[in-house]
Amino acid sequence: MTSFGKFIKRLLLAIMLLVVAFHILVTGLLLIWKTQPINNSMFMLTHRLTGGTVTQTWAEYDAIAKSVKQAAIVSEDSTFSQHNGFDIKGIKAAQKKNEETGKMSAGGSTITQQLAKNLFLTSHRSYVRKAEEAVITVMIETLWDKQRILTAYLNVAEFGNGIYGIDAAAHHYFDKSAANLNRDESALLIGMLTNPKYYEDNQGDRGLRNKQRIIKKRMKNAVLPQAS
Repeated sequence: MTSFGKFIKRLLLAIMLLVVAFHILVTGLLLIWKTQPINNSMFMLTHRLTGGTVTQTWAEYDAIAKSVKQAAIVSEDSTFSQHNGFDIKGIKAAQKKNEETGKMSAGGSTITQQLAKNLFLTSHRSYVRKAEEAVITVMIETLWDKQRILTAYLNVAEFGNGIYGIDAAAHHYFDKSAANLNRDESALLIGMLTNPKYYEDNQGDRGLRNKQRIIKKRMKNAVLPQAS
């Protein structure tokens, strides 16, 4: 074997070891976070490293208003309580849209997939990242129940510049806890998730308010996860 061939072999081995080490780390954190509050994520860490300040307060499942959980499901992942982490119809629709546009603009991501990305990955769009997201999604669905997944998602989602988690958002926008949010407030906050930094300063945006009305109208159809 040539010296170049040996170099490639060593490089591939190093990459494989890094991948294995990363997934061991992910497994360890998921086991810890199965019962303990999550006060950091890749998105929060990135925000801190770029000089930003993070505001986040953990809220357990029962300390989050039912309307928030309903809004999240009908807006982000209508079949959340039934699927195993992947919405096959949503993925196929996203693939069709991407093929039509020639861009990777739609992802068809479920709440679990979004959580995997927020906790361990970046917002950069690529097929490699999507593949890694899929692996971590399976790990989350295997190790956690649906209530824990929804709780974690609502606690690490970004609701504004440096505002992470539904409780911090509730205090920032409405001066109340996540447990006391009403239907209008819940629908508005969940509607902000698609572009939180913009909506933070544009609460009256017509698109956001229309989204709020749609979410509120569909809330009654949400199927909440049952305790395991």
